[in-house]
Amino acid sequence: MDRRNTLGFDAYWMPFTANRAFKDAPRLVASASGHEYKTPDGARVLDAFSGLWTTGLGHGRPQIIEAVRRQLETLDYAPAFQIGHPGAFDLATRLTALAPEGMTRAFFTNSGSEAVETALKIALAYQHARGKPQKKRLIGRERGYHGVNFGGVSVGGILANRSVYAGALLPNVSHLPATLDLKRNAFSHGLPKHGAELADALEHHVRVHGADSIAAVIVEPVAGSTGVIPPPQGYLERLRALCTAHDILLIFDEVITGFGRVGAAFAAERFGVTPDLICTAKGLTNGVIPMGAVIAGQHIYDAFMQGPPHAIEFFHGYTYSGHPAAVAAAIATLEIYSEENSFDGARALEPAFAERIHQLRGAPNVIDIRNFGLMGAIELAPRQGAPGARGFEVHVRAFEAGLMVRNGGDVLQFAPFLNGTADELDETFSTIEKVLRDVA
Repeated sequence: MDRRNTLGFDAYWMPFTANRAFKDAPRLVASASGHEYKTPDGARVLDAFSGLWTTGLGHGRPQIIEAVRRQLETLDYAPAFQIGHPGAFDLATRLTALAPEGMTRAFFTNSGSEAVETALKIALAYQHARGKPQKKRLIGRERGYHGVNFGGVSVGGILANRSVYAGALLPNVSHLPATLDLKRNAFSHGLPKHGAELADALEHHVRVHGADSIAAVIVEPVAGSTGVIPPPQGYLERLRALCTAHDILLIFDEVITGFGRVGAAFAAERFGVTPDLICTAKGLTNGVIPMGAVIAGQHIYDAFMQGPPHAIEFFHGYTYSGHPAAVAAAIATLEIYSEENSFDGARALEPAFAERIHQLRGAPNVIDIRNFGLMGAIELAPRQGAPGARGFEVHVRAFEAGLMVRNGGDVLQFAPFLNGTADELDETFSTIEKVLRDVA
């Protein structure tokens, strides 16, 4: 029987996927438990990417499943406009308690893309609320990924995501240079030594546009989807100081780095750098139900709380903001993080992960290896005239060998579970090494 016809493959237009190649040779998973997927034929696939940076606690956690079931039996939906439900307030309290000091308010969304869009709108509305409406410019970074909505694509810096929409992106957007520097920093263990001075590019934008025109800077503390680019030592501290000096908001996109991925609740904590806004999603519910959030500093919230008490202060929101089932999943997830000391566990696994991934230096076509926290990348030399083809082939062959790993072009990306094991790391990189040699 042709599984493609049985499953109706033609109808589904898959996201961020080479649809024709996939449908010619589908890679399907039918179930998941712990750190593994199973294919429809029952074959085991070790998940070396925690879902899609999402499922750091492992798949199928009964505590989360049961929390969602109970919630749906009690309250399946509640409107978020002018009405609330207790769980949303409980979650906001728990979430802000994990954030850096002074970040006291949470605004709920349904994804990381929506969290970024919300943060950008908060930044612009904040400047307006405090009497500085001329501060409209947003500054992102080359190679940055901030989701797929128009605001996120505008401040993002990945050409393939931007080129088709170039004429319709937001005006008043600039970009800082990317921090990847293979000449000086290739095969760095952890934070690269060189490049903190790249933060000073913000001064260029201040000189060209004027500090009074710049509303906010948005960066990923560790760039993820573009290929795991850790910040140079001192870079984020320097960027924070410059934003403060020029009265510019700093937004951290922690959709990937939040909830233990870098061995702390947020990268802001790990780096000791407090932004004005944090975008988060993915690990908030362990990937069980879509949800995102923006965590805001008290000073941001206070600027909005003006005018008549009955008036809406911020004209923004989503039908499913703080959805009861998503809230239940998030609360259960946060409880597991606390009960299992997941963030400390991730920090403890980090040295073994770093050691094991760097053992592939010298494998065929490997030109760089990067890591920080439980985020890692192996960059491959592209094939002549076919960029991305080598990485895609490794992704496909790894899946066939029982390993799920992500490729972004020719960059292989890894995200072990927060409670992963040394044996899983050995299996992951032994498989990748064999596939690299086979592909070579």
